[in-house]
Amino acid sequence: MAHKIYIGIDNGVTGTVGWVGENLCPGIEETPVKEEQSYTKAKKNINRIDYPRLLDLLKDIQGAAEPNEVLVVIERPMINPMRFQASVSAARSLEATLIAIEQLGFPRIYIDSRQWQKVLLPQGCEGKELKKASMDIGCRLYPGGPTEKIIRKHKDADALLIAEWARREKL
Repeated sequence: MAHKIYIGIDNGVTGTVGWVGENLCPGIEETPVKEEQSYTKAKKNINRIDYPRLLDLLKDIQGAAEPNEVLVVIERPMINPMRFQASVSAARSLEATLIAIEQLGFPRIYIDSRQWQKVLLPQGCEGKELKKASMDIGCRLYPGGPTEKIIRKHKDADALLIAEWARREKL
């Protein structure tokens, strides 16, 4: 079943939320986060998903569509025992994001980055080239206005390209 709205999520506190769909201007926003004292004994701050703001963003994207007309496609988070702190942050971010998605009743699927990159980015891109290619393709597909401005500021269009991939795949 093809959906009316596709929401792509580049998971994490440095990620983005992108969307495309019928009767909907494509867009991308940085994932809303808040900074607070770490949950550890260390004297440091951490970033967390700002759940109320994320929920409001997802509701705005949904508009008048029914929950089953929206599909959320989430890029699998990086979980690597060699990068413990980053993995914990990714898992915490995913949990907050899932709670918002579940509260709205949106169906969701997970994908690996290679799935959408293989379709939308030039062959042979690796490492830092992937982010540059993502930004360039995103700006080419969605030129001008606030969408391009956010893509350039964030330096990639991953979430928007995830949503575009899902639309093209007619998921």
